[in-house]
Amino acid sequence: MENFVVSARKYRPATFDTVVGQEHITTTLKNAIKTNHLASAFLFCGPRGVGKTTCARILAKTINCQNLTAEGEACDQCESCVSFSQNASFNIHELDAASNNSVEDIRNLIDQVRYPPQSGKYKIYIIDEVHMLSSAAFNAFLKTLEEPPSYAIFILATTEKHKILPTILSRCQIFDFNRIQPGHIANHLAKIAEKEGITAETEALDLIAQKADGGLRDALSMFDLNVTFAADRIIRYKEVLDNLHILDYDYYFKLTDLLLAGNLPQSLLTVDEILRKGFDGHQFVVGLCRHFRDLLVCKDAATVQLLQVTENVRRQYLDQSSRAPMSFLLSALSLGGQCDMNYKQAKDQRLHTELWLMKLANLRNLLNWEALPELSLNGTHSGETSTVGQLIAEKKNASPQSPPENNQLTESHPITSEPVNGYQTTAPTNGAATNGTVKSTGQATGTNGVATAMAPVSTIGQSEPAPKPKPILPTRPASSRLRTTVALTSGPVQPVADVDEGPVVQTQNRPDKKFEFEELQEAWIAFARIRREKSDITTEQVVLNRDLVLDGTTIHLKLDNTLQVDFLTELKPELLGYLRSELQNSQIKIEHEVVIQEVKKMIYSSQDKYNYLAEKNPALHELRKVLNLEVDY
Repeated sequence: MENFVVSARKYRPATFDTVVGQEHITTTLKNAIKTNHLASAFLFCGPRGVGKTTCARILAKTINCQNLTAEGEACDQCESCVSFSQNASFNIHELDAASNNSVEDIRNLIDQVRYPPQSGKYKIYIIDEVHMLSSAAFNAFLKTLEEPPSYAIFILATTEKHKILPTILSRCQIFDFNRIQPGHIANHLAKIAEKEGITAETEALDLIAQKADGGLRDALSMFDLNVTFAADRIIRYKEVLDNLHILDYDYYFKLTDLLLAGNLPQSLLTVDEILRKGFDGHQFVVGLCRHFRDLLVCKDAATVQLLQVTENVRRQYLDQSSRAPMSFLLSALSLGGQCDMNYKQAKDQRLHTELWLMKLANLRNLLNWEALPELSLNGTHSGETSTVGQLIAEKKNASPQSPPENNQLTESHPITSEPVNGYQTTAPTNGAATNGTVKSTGQATGTNGVATAMAPVSTIGQSEPAPKPKPILPTRPASSRLRTTVALTSGPVQPVADVDEGPVVQTQNRPDKKFEFEELQEAWIAFARIRREKSDITTEQVVLNRDLVLDGTTIHLKLDNTLQVDFLTELKPELLGYLRSELQNSQIKIEHEVVIQEVKKMIYSSQDKYNYLAEKNPALHELRKVLNLEVDY
């Protein structure tokens, strides 16, 4: 019985042309070989299973090929190519850095580099998973990598480029491998299936390609798994779903239709069916968010190309996208992101997921998107700049007014007998002001017979609506009587006054009183004493104990540093309020300036003493030069 060889090894590319999805790299390498512009060190980096080691082996074989083709490919017939195919080449050495990552391993490699090839032009060293080398091994490898012999070429491969020392990166020619597109993977799988005599549904190969996440080796492993399962050598879409444990698109389309219809019970039953089949709840949340994202990109013809699915599934996406309002998709993605972030911390993860679905099913009642115009991709109306949040606010404002909370009316209305915010109000109709408040069904009365507030109201006959007054916050419990803001006159618009519960007290402006410097000092010292009792901060007391200079009503201070300025800035509001109150003058101001004091340099060292004496008697310099003396340290 012949031994089975996995497809990843059996169909491993042997030439640059057979490498899948890395044309930008294979073209560059072929041109470098044809023009003999080969670097001494290459670094191949990228995700797993995209062809890094494969390209390194092809490059090593092609460099030593004795009969290159016109396209820059190896001939596979010369002595060097045959020995490489039989794994018997003495010029190509492959090292796994994951298991040979010590300094000794690198030293052994450096010793081998000293000997030139016995046949062929180059000796090629392929170091796979090079990021696993230790720091000491990297440092031991630096000199050889920077100045290798003319016949030595190093090819390094890694999946984690950021772990490699910058000194290594600067000595290499770097090639970044891309994730392979699902379409390229599906086409490659179709060719292999044809060679193996296997019938495969197009949807099944596309599903394997998407599940591989850009890695061809993973795709070939999943392909072998499904070939082994299919006894009749037919790969079917439904069987691939079961083997790879993938949630079908149909579940997402069905669940989205239920949420759009507001059918919460059936939505919860669908989620229960998904979880009973063994699918991970977190993966379901991520998958549904991804589904909403795909519906969103289908809203615009320019972004449909971002949808990487089969043509049949693409038509389903376009159909459901036309029925899903933009406001729903944006809100669903926002809520889904919160559910995804908080999923791991939730104690009851299933309840956490179901709460998300409840919110999505209720979006229909909240947004009422049948009455809302369609949004464009930037979240705005056509010709407007309104967002989804503003649409919700507009809908709330358009809904019937509910009674205000805390038994308080917050809007002003002209005197009328019609309901105001759900309360029936009665007021005199003769236009005369009254001494009490207007009575309503809540039996609101003023305190001590004084009106609670004067609200601006448009005069009779004016077309402009009255501006809304600032709501008056009650100072009594919520069970207190209502306070209305109904205008008492039909005359000109009056300004809004914040009125307390008691009678309005009118304060008269007092003239500023002149004060002397001695009075200022007494008030200043009294304030410093008050602050000392509150806090014992030394810097604060230093600021308050500075010498004062009075210029009219302006107090001048001199401070030593910016720290004192910060303390004065914090104290200034309280200090000014105290001084103005005590001295009965509202014109008092405080100004400061920072005067940095010069610090006298002390003489400590011998050099300082010499410089001090030489400054007093310059002849000391001449004496030192004549006698060729040096300062004793």
